Amino acid sequence: MRFLFPFSAFLSLLLSGGIFGFFYAWVCSTMWGLDALPPNTAIAAMQAMNASVRNAVFAPAFFGTPFVMLLTGLLAFRLRETRSAVCFSLGGLLYLFGGMMLTMMVNVPMNEALAQISLPLPEADAIAVWTNYSGPWQFWNIARTLVSGVALLCAGLGLWSMRRNPATS
Repeated sequence: MRFLFPFSAFLSLLLSGGIFGFFYAWVCSTMWGLDALPPNTAIAAMQAMNASVRNAVFAPAFFGTPFVMLLTGLLAFRLRETRSAVCFSLGGLLYLFGGMMLTMMVNVPMNEALAQISLPLPEADAIAVWTNYSGPWQFWNIARTLVSGVALLCAGLGLWSMRRNPATS
């Protein structure tokens, strides 16, 4: 079990960093770029991105992060690595509810509703659709980005808290 803990801890850091980076990219560039496009183009681009994100590259970070972090917390607890256990468990729970579940309850339904829009729309309708979608979607994306960033911080603190002297383990 001792050998599995460092692997699980680093995997927690990697996965939480990956999903934080994914959400962060939408905050700092993707949505601003889409907002600069004509609304019909922005809607079509978002529809295409939402359809393409469901893939084997994205799935491990999105779906695996909370469970790997919680497993790491459990391993740490069993090894009496209390500080690490708290950090990894807290990060796993934060991401589970504030990242993954938030996405599935808010962003995914918004994406599915946008996917039902047939294009092209008259300009006024496209402006209304994009305005009603982009602002709320970005708000919730920022929320999940912040939570994912805290989960990443928890993973980093969990690693930092691990015992450094194998003789005392």
